[in-house]
Amino acid sequence: MRFYNSMTRQKEEFIPIIANQVGLYTCGPTVYNYAHIGNFRAYMFEDLLRRTLEYHGYTVTHVMNFTDVDDKTIRDSQANNIPLKKFTAKFKQAFIEDIEILNIKKATHYPAATDHIQEMIEMIKVLFEKGYAYKGEDGSVYFSITKFKDYGKLARIDLENQRTVERIQNDEYSKESVADFALWKKWSESDGEVYWDSPWGKGRPGWHIECSAMSIKYLGKTFDLHTGGIDNMFPHHEDEIAQSEAANSCKFVNYWLHCGYLIVNGEKMSKSLGNFYTLRDLLDKGYEKDAIRMVLLGTHYRKRLDFSEKSLEQASKTLKSFREFFKRLRSLNEKEGTNIDNLLAKSANEYKDALGDDLNISKAFAVLHDLMREINKLLNSNSLSTNNAQEIIDLYKKFDEVLCVLNVDIDIKEIIPEEIEKLLTARANARADKNFSESDRIRDELKSMGWQVEDSVDGQRIKKL
Repeated sequence: MRFYNSMTRQKEEFIPIIANQVGLYTCGPTVYNYAHIGNFRAYMFEDLLRRTLEYHGYTVTHVMNFTDVDDKTIRDSQANNIPLKKFTAKFKQAFIEDIEILNIKKATHYPAATDHIQEMIEMIKVLFEKGYAYKGEDGSVYFSITKFKDYGKLARIDLENQRTVERIQNDEYSKESVADFALWKKWSESDGEVYWDSPWGKGRPGWHIECSAMSIKYLGKTFDLHTGGIDNMFPHHEDEIAQSEAANSCKFVNYWLHCGYLIVNGEKMSKSLGNFYTLRDLLDKGYEKDAIRMVLLGTHYRKRLDFSEKSLEQASKTLKSFREFFKRLRSLNEKEGTNIDNLLAKSANEYKDALGDDLNISKAFAVLHDLMREINKLLNSNSLSTNNAQEIIDLYKKFDEVLCVLNVDIDIKEIIPEEIEKLLTARANARADKNFSESDRIRDELKSMGWQVEDSVDGQRIKKL
C-alpha cells in the first residue's frame, strides 16, 4: 500500500510500526452542534482508509476523540444555560447515530477530552520541565514555538522569516498567525463552572493538547497514521507535533493524511447561502443514505469535493443500476455456464490495487462498472449459470466491505414496495390532472402507511418514516 504523506508531500510505501497492525488517530467532532456534510467528508474518508487497511489484512486500532471542552462547547452550553456535560452528551449521541446511518465503522476508542484532563496536566508538566512551556502574564500557560526548532515542518512555515510571533489564547486561530499557543487556559468568569485544578491554578486545557494527550495514551508516543481535514493541518496538527515531540523526544506520527475541502454547488457551505446541510437535513429531503455515502466517497480524498443535490440524484441512479444488475443475476436459472474465474480474479486484483494506491476511489468504482458491463454481455448471450451468478454476487459483496453502498442483497422492489409505487403513480396522475384534493388524499394515505412524499422540481420524492 502507498499513501500520500502530507509531511513529505509525496506518496510513500506504507510500513506499519508493528507488522499487520495499524494505529490510526482521527480528529473527531467538537460536540457543540450536529455534524454537517463538510465534517462527514472527513469522517467518510477516514472510514474508507480504515476499511481499506482491513481489506488489505491489517488489524486497525482506531482512536477518534470527542472535543467536549473548548471555546465553542463552553460558549454554547452557557448560552443555552445547560451544564457542559449534559450539553455535549446530546451531540455525542447524535454523532453516533449519524455514523451508524452512514455505515461508518465505530472507532475502537472514543476518548472524551473531559475524561483525560490529568493526562494533559502531566504532559504540560513535562513541557515545563524541558523548557517549552511558560506561564504568561495573563495566567495561562503557553507553548514557546521558537524553542521547538522544527516548528512549521508539516505546514511548511519558515519560522525564521516571520517578523513576529504572537501569543494566542483562542483554541482556533488563522493560518496567518504564527503563535505561542495555549496549553492551559486560566479560568475566567465566562467559563462558569467549567474548570479543573492544576499546578498553574484553576482552568482548562487548550484544544491542541487534548489530541496529543489522548492519542499518546491509546496509541503510544509514536504511531502509524494521523488524519483529518486539510483545514486542521495548521495550526492544530502543527501544534500537536510540536508539543508531542517536545515532550517525548521522539517522532509523533509516521504518516499524515489530509482530505480536501467540501463545497456545495461550487460555493463555500454557509447558512446565509442556504447550502448548509446536516445529514438529517438531507434525509428529511428524501435522499437515500447510500446515495449520500456514495457522493461523499466518490471524489478522491485529496481533491475538493463539490457536493450538490444533482450529484445525489446521479448517485441514486447509479445505485439503482447496480441493484437491477444484482436482481438480474439472482433471477438466473441456467444450469450450464462458463468459466469466469480469470475475469473475476482480474477485477478483484485491480480493485484491491486501486484502493492500495492512495485510496484511488475513482479507479475502484471503474472496476465495478467495467465488470458489470462484461457480465451483462455474458447475461445477454445466456452464457452464465446460477453458480456463476453466485460467484459474481459474492465478489461484489466483498467489494462492498469497503464501499458499503451497494447493499447487494437488497431487492430493488424492497426499497419501495409495489403498492406504494402504484399510489405514487396515481398521485402523479392526479396532480397532472390538477385534482389536488385526490393528490392530498393519496399523500395522507401514504403517510398512514409509513411513507412521506414530497414534491420537487424533479417530481415526487418518497421516504420511509
